[in-house]
Amino acid sequence: MTSPADLSLPEAAAALRAGTLTSLDLTQAVLDRISDRNPRVHAFTHIAADALAQADHADALLRSGNTGPLCGLPIAVKDLIDVAGQPATSGSRVFAGRIAETDAPAIASLRAQGAVLIGKVATYEFAMVGPDQSLPDPCARNPWNPAHITGGSSSGSAAAVAGGLVRLAIGTDTGGSIRAPAAYCGAVGLKPTYDRVSRAGAFPLSPSLDHTGPLAATVEEVALALDALTEHPENWRPASARIGHPITGLKIAYARDWFADDPQADPALVRAMDEAASTLSLLGAQITLVTLPAYAPFEAAASVILHAEALEEHRALIRDHAGTYGRPTLQCLAFGAALDAEDVAKARQAQTRLTAAMLAAMDGHDLILTATTLAPALPFSAFDGETAVWTPMRTIAFNLTGQPALSLPAGFESGLPLGLQLIGRHGDEDLVCAAGHAFERATDHSAQRPPL
Repeated sequence: MTSPADLSLPEAAAALRAGTLTSLDLTQAVLDRISDRNPRVHAFTHIAADALAQADHADALLRSGNTGPLCGLPIAVKDLIDVAGQPATSGSRVFAGRIAETDAPAIASLRAQGAVLIGKVATYEFAMVGPDQSLPDPCARNPWNPAHITGGSSSGSAAAVAGGLVRLAIGTDTGGSIRAPAAYCGAVGLKPTYDRVSRAGAFPLSPSLDHTGPLAATVEEVALALDALTEHPENWRPASARIGHPITGLKIAYARDWFADDPQADPALVRAMDEAASTLSLLGAQITLVTLPAYAPFEAAASVILHAEALEEHRALIRDHAGTYGRPTLQCLAFGAALDAEDVAKARQAQTRLTAAMLAAMDGHDLILTATTLAPALPFSAFDGETAVWTPMRTIAFNLTGQPALSLPAGFESGLPLGLQLIGRHGDEDLVCAAGHAFERATDHSAQRPPL
């Protein structure tokens, strides 16, 4: 018999409203699933003691008809974002024992709709670098092969969704922290337009690059979640507005040169991307090979801004707790100390220039298609040495420009997922999700489940 934990968000919501399923039963099924699988994937770091009480309250809301679209549905939250009454450690000993007193605004919105905030999921320390085996909580593991990483920093969010522990988790993305874990774990991750979702109540990494957004099992689910999370929804087109619509005539710029000639690109990834472009073409989209501005300047400018802003956020904490930080996090923060005001000013000028260049390159097109990461998830063993290991991605450019970007499964290599990325203009999440949903329906990549 199918567990309620395996129902999609739309299926579960329909059953809840029809009275054929209660939030209490759904939440208990999810708790049972977490109990069974979390020892293998280490996605959850905390389970809400009041999860069933939240579900009971949601059932009362459902009976009254006073509900939001996510009422009664269990949702996991990255341990970088405040949930009242739950731990708020940012994955660090620095905040050991810290309990959030209030909900972050995005979480308050979910709670007001009757969502069940079932627990907190793992993050790299302060959303910086990882995996770091020396931290208090065990590293989240890739459900497809626990010997491999999830990517970060929304590591637990991706592992929880891909492993079928929950259908929806909330994460953050400063340089690819939603999209890279989604790609590595075979989930769907959506970084929205900058400031579409409130960043308040999430411990900042780099405020001008930080984004809050959803990870889920399907494109439709991330679209519905983003609509529920959106601040001032009256100012935005719903991300779910075009789900299921044909994409005939949609003009997609295929940025193949951003990854295909890179020596770090896995040949399987290049093949998967070409097949994805072909599939989208068969669905009626107009695919054009384009040359985007070079990726390296985006990465360089974003890196300066990120490290400079991160150091400012941590100056006081480092002064009092330097010995409590993990070593990789301190090494990351040290980059910020090497920067001066002129470096940052030049990076911000580059941000303005590069954003304009990216939008100009999109002229005549609706979306960009490119890779998320250039290879499958690395094994944990690659991180055993003292030297930092960088996984090649094509994500941080769109933190710099603030454009919406969706990562979804595009295939597999050696039993591990590969991901593609669809990027739109600011506010065009509906187009991004429409194209992603059409691709998802035409392939079976998102339907595959890890052997848990």
